[in-house]
Amino acid sequence: MITTIFSKSKPINFLIVCCVLLVSLLILEFKYAHSLSVNYGLVTKIGMFLIVFFSVLVLHFIVVKNGLSQQSNIELLVFALFVLAVPQTFISYKIIVSNMFILMALRRMISIRSKKEIIKKLFDSGFLIGLASVFYFWSILFFPLIIISLLFFSESKAKYYFIPVLGLATLVVILTAVSVIFYGDIFSIFPQKIDFSFNYTAYNSFQLIGAITILLSFGLWSSVFYLTTIKKKMRSYRPSYKIMFVACMFATAIAIITPNKNGSEMLFLFAPLSVIIMNYIETITDNWFKNSFLALLIIAPIVLLVL
Repeated sequence: MITTIFSKSKPINFLIVCCVLLVSLLILEFKYAHSLSVNYGLVTKIGMFLIVFFSVLVLHFIVVKNGLSQQSNIELLVFALFVLAVPQTFISYKIIVSNMFILMALRRMISIRSKKEIIKKLFDSGFLIGLASVFYFWSILFFPLIIISLLFFSESKAKYYFIPVLGLATLVVILTAVSVIFYGDIFSIFPQKIDFSFNYTAYNSFQLIGAITILLSFGLWSSVFYLTTIKKKMRSYRPSYKIMFVACMFATAIAIITPNKNGSEMLFLFAPLSVIIMNYIETITDNWFKNSFLALLIIAPIVLLVL
């Protein structure tokens, strides 16, 4: 029954996702208020919620336009459930905005498949990832994904590999000009200190340990089937599947090295992991097992929040 609801694109699917995201934000406000280092105003919170919902729409666009699903909306539900499991997603507006730009860049990268306006798409990807790094520096780790995407799509023209750098350089020039105008020097607008940390004591809570366990268990299990089924996809679509998996790896790297580990950094992982899990669910032929798997994915975050 659960998979039937999300088997086709329906307005009610987006309404359900919207409600789950809203509940996640309210849970953070009332149950995990102690984890908030900054108490944002109502307008900012509404803005953060809208950006996260917009990111869900971008993810759906990527999936639908690039044949990453069998016309289902399961990735929407999985993404929302991850946010429900980690309501700390709403702690940092910078990570929320950065993730939005990463998804927009990912959309441009995967659309290289059409072989149309490749230079423009590469420039946009470099520019968008650079813009994402302005809000959250470590999102710059996604930049090599542009080059990897070109390799997956077997693009051999040397000039293509310089275009993303040009896009990033263009952003640097713009930011330098803004810094000079508003701050009177070249460097004030750029990060003054770049930190990283391998200290995971911040995850020492039942809720975060449980959430990480959910992500790892469902993610690793689904990834095994995801990787083995890529070769069964149409040849022209295979690079898109590979890009999503590599994006998941880069997102994991960000979560590992980020200096402020509070759960919000996991947001980068939600979109690509949602696609991986969705693809596994779609390969399950037994309806009982398929609904049970998805039901477990729904129940797990709820249990975490209740206990």
